[in-house]
Amino acid sequence: MTRATVPYGPRRDHYDVMVAGGGPAGCAAALTLSRAGRTVLLADSATGPPKTGETLVPAARLLLHDLQVADSVLTSGHLPCHGNHSAWGSTALHTADFIRDPYGQGWHLDRPLFDRTLRAAARAAGADLAEHTAVRRPVRLRDGTWRLILRVAHAGPRAVTCRWIVDATGRRAAIAVTAGARRHVEDRLTAYHLTLDALPGATDGHSLVESAPDGWWYTALLPSRRRLVSYFTDPDLFTPTDFRRGLLATRYVAPAAHPHGLDSLSPPRRAPAHSAHLDHLHGDGWIAAGDAAVAFDPLSSQGVLTALYTGLCAGQAIDARLWGAPGALDAYTARISTARVAYHHAHRAAHAQETRWLDHPFWSRRQGKTGRQGGEVPPRHGEW
Repeated sequence: MTRATVPYGPRRDHYDVMVAGGGPAGCAAALTLSRAGRTVLLADSATGPPKTGETLVPAARLLLHDLQVADSVLTSGHLPCHGNHSAWGSTALHTADFIRDPYGQGWHLDRPLFDRTLRAAARAAGADLAEHTAVRRPVRLRDGTWRLILRVAHAGPRAVTCRWIVDATGRRAAIAVTAGARRHVEDRLTAYHLTLDALPGATDGHSLVESAPDGWWYTALLPSRRRLVSYFTDPDLFTPTDFRRGLLATRYVAPAAHPHGLDSLSPPRRAPAHSAHLDHLHGDGWIAAGDAAVAFDPLSSQGVLTALYTGLCAGQAIDARLWGAPGALDAYTARISTARVAYHHAHRAAHAQETRWLDHPFWSRRQGKTGRQGGEVPPRHGEW
């Protein structure tokens, strides 16, 4: 039986590393570790709402090349992103084109396709892939290994052991929290989003951001030629009637969305979009990557990029630690901390540019005028 005909799932009872989560962070970790010769099981639960509306910035091409997957994941199925339009700080529309970017264009991703391609690449690199598989009840054994229960859709549970776990379960950080880490949430930003009907022949290759009195709007074409429209605000500032009324009040987003039809809008879906981080990124036999480690406001357009970066770095750290390098995990923490400091600097600078509504709670909260809405929150399922 060839590898191509082996059913997906664990093919052994013990692994060097179990990666919980089959998104970009988990795949990057699995790719890195598999190519280093480690035995890896990549488990993807496929739970939560489907991902929509992700933009991949041009610089991500470097990470994809480092992971040796650029040619496979960027060849087809995604819509080129040529730049960003923004009305932020004034009613004027500013454009930042990627034509001068040394890494070329960006992409409006078909996220399910992107993730599937990454998982297939991890499997081709040597990782075992367990799809529709949830990781449950991790227990640290006396011999220093982990025992985990895999719950597979339409199949019975199975126990496996591993030396290390990569928590790439998203903002809920399920493994890390179970192991004693604490999640620090820095705001309550929430995305309210919907997709409008496909418009044949639509070719707009730019994303659009427009600030508003109580939040900000985002819209872009998806590879399906449907249009994503999202409103980002704090949940205490939102009521169901705000979406349509706020959308129609926009200067630029409403005209972009109008050809797709605004006469009858479905209720928007809700998803967390807050900034968050763990108080520590690794512990006894585990390490966190992606949104489980550090989650950024979508305004930064750094979500997928950060997931790939942290997954790559987490894989390198575990491999180095398995070789006996004592400072590998602390070096990982330092790298992610540096990225988080840079993000906070850019985040504050971006919000400081909007001065028209300083007396509104959304903006005053982000410019230090009132107390933050942060703290520790219970885990949630689903990411935007």
